[in-house]
Amino acid sequence: MGKRGSRSRSQLLHTLTKKQKKHLRDFGEEHPFYDRVSGKEAKPQIYQRSENSDASGSESEAESEPEQVSGYHKLLATLKNASEEDEEEEEDEEEEEEDSVVDEVETNSEDDGSDVSMEKETTAESTKVQESMVLPADPEGKDGDGPLGTSQESLEEFTDAKHESLFSLETNFLEESEGACSLKVSQDPFLQHVNKELKEKEIQAVATNPRTTHQLKWPVLGQLVFSSKFQKLETFKPSKDVDLKSLHLQKPLESTWTKTNSQFLSGPSKSSSPFTPLQKELFLIMNSYQDLFYPERTALKNGEEIRHVYCLHAINHVLKANAQVLIVVPFREAALRVVQLFISLLEGDSKKKIIVSNKKRFKGEYGSDPEERPPNLKRPEDYEAVFVGNIDDHFRIGVAILQRSIRLYAPFYSSDILIASPLGLRTIIGAEGEKKRDFDFLSSIELLIIDQADIYLMQNWEHVLHLMNHMNLLPLDSHGVDFSRVRMWSLNSWSKYYRQTLLFGALQDAQINSVFSKYCVNLQGQVAVRNVPITGSISHVLVQLPHVFQRMEAENVASVIDARFNFFVNKILPQYRDAVMSHTLIYVPSYFDFVRLRNYFKKEELNFTHICEYTPKSGISRARHFFLQGEKQFLLLTERFHFYKRYTIKGIRNLIFYELPTYSHFYSEVCNMLKATSRGEEAAWTCTVLYSRYDAQRLAAVVGVTRAAQMLQSKKNVHLFITGER
Repeated sequence: MGKRGSRSRSQLLHTLTKKQKKHLRDFGEEHPFYDRVSGKEAKPQIYQRSENSDASGSESEAESEPEQVSGYHKLLATLKNASEEDEEEEEDEEEEEEDSVVDEVETNSEDDGSDVSMEKETTAESTKVQESMVLPADPEGKDGDGPLGTSQESLEEFTDAKHESLFSLETNFLEESEGACSLKVSQDPFLQHVNKELKEKEIQAVATNPRTTHQLKWPVLGQLVFSSKFQKLETFKPSKDVDLKSLHLQKPLESTWTKTNSQFLSGPSKSSSPFTPLQKELFLIMNSYQDLFYPERTALKNGEEIRHVYCLHAINHVLKANAQVLIVVPFREAALRVVQLFISLLEGDSKKKIIVSNKKRFKGEYGSDPEERPPNLKRPEDYEAVFVGNIDDHFRIGVAILQRSIRLYAPFYSSDILIASPLGLRTIIGAEGEKKRDFDFLSSIELLIIDQADIYLMQNWEHVLHLMNHMNLLPLDSHGVDFSRVRMWSLNSWSKYYRQTLLFGALQDAQINSVFSKYCVNLQGQVAVRNVPITGSISHVLVQLPHVFQRMEAENVASVIDARFNFFVNKILPQYRDAVMSHTLIYVPSYFDFVRLRNYFKKEELNFTHICEYTPKSGISRARHFFLQGEKQFLLLTERFHFYKRYTIKGIRNLIFYELPTYSHFYSEVCNMLKATSRGEEAAWTCTVLYSRYDAQRLAAVVGVTRAAQMLQSKKNVHLFITGER
């Protein structure tokens, strides 16, 4: 190549293209491609259009803007098979070709003509492709007057069918006329979510920003509350018709979902929609990657329907991202059903069965023997639905999704999906100070699904809080990870802002609400279903019974526990110390309150017995017998015992709810126990309930939202309801 001309800095910068300027800035010299072959100093090239040119533009515009913008846009409109890199080269080559055409047309360019012709000869092979594609934008070349032909044959000859898709403008650029989407600006909500970049100031503002909320009413879900601590709050309404293709489902889910979900589809909806009305609205929220709290999931009615739709979302997420998903379920039976759904969703009606590793071992450890349950055991329908199959609550298992195969019992750090109970996770997470503990696997969780959250209130809610406190922390060890594949927001310890949390339960509870509001900080926002109960469970009480609700005062939430104990000891218990008030059952939801009352009763030497979830069978039988015969005046009963056993306690004449029950239907169940041993004492039956203004949700579930509002705002502290009147 020849020596570079000694052009001045101002003239050089004035005539260089953007690509030449970038190369000059990066390397301190021009690219060798633009070296002059002639030893003569080249004059600056100034583009001048001929009089007969039909392309618009003036000489002053050409000097101030060396890039020919109009030609570039024509190039974009005509090309369909060029890469982004080729496109930039074509722009530069177009300028060189236009300069050469001008040199041939003008008669006063003798000094520059030889240089341009020499440059064309030396670069003929390297610019063959660009010449054939640039010339259609050249008005002179169309008529065949230019130095190179622009026939349709030359364009067709360069069509590279093998690599066409890799260099297609249709897949790499956003065409406004056709509405096509590029990889950077995709309509897939998953890509929009993970590719969204947060700024440091946005993260810092989250701690101080007030939570913005907006309420909407959906046809099936009812009252929804959209909220976010980020500046932008996105809300939307459900579409009437949902097409599977518009949901961005990965293969083979589009074909397998309809068959897997067919048991819930019936009638005309079976052919028109692949979802039930409830599933459709739930999946639209899940697929938007917003956090979701749905407190109306019941094992008896819609539990399996909801399990199907969140399993679809989990598998779809894994197939897109190869990211870890954590599904928290209470019992092994639930884990068994989740894995079976995964197999069904990946297999469908395909003739080729997918390979499931360790399937026999899994069925042996997570399955159940129907003969293990006593045949004469009669329990309510909701109890049978919850405690079906293997109800062991200590387990954890890793699932790896491979091509046409599923590996069960995969190591946690190579698993795509983790299925575990709160207790199973607590034993591996450990506590501070323990030598053997591990929670690094929680750092990469992008989708957290907590199903049947209300049951964890009956198991041990502290395990759930312990889990949430260890979610998405920076790992203590690299575990062989390739850091070049780790997203920057993960390295910045911002993973919790990208994690989607799906929370399903059977009730509105302050502890569950607290977890959702405190630990769910997804940048996409949160959606909570907030339907209020119109009628309470008191309407299901069948016995004629006066219900006396006594309100106690407490300064704050922290003082409620002590305030309740003092109110009970000083105001309620003295009314029942008389022997006339025998057969008194005291229902205690909290185990800690139960222990406190038991110790107080022992200290006061009261005639009482007690039953809790830890009482052996022999102790339960003795306590029930003594209470029925009247040998023990008081019976302390924990809510967790009632949840796990559902025994009918006979001999109740006086009932005290130390606190409103967690499950509203437990209120009517316990009240209806009075009719189990009706001996003509119905007129003497009593029921006393303690509540405070911090029990608003539980109170509304028992008496209804209208009555609850009146009771909380009333100046009176005592309210009376009578049920079972004829």
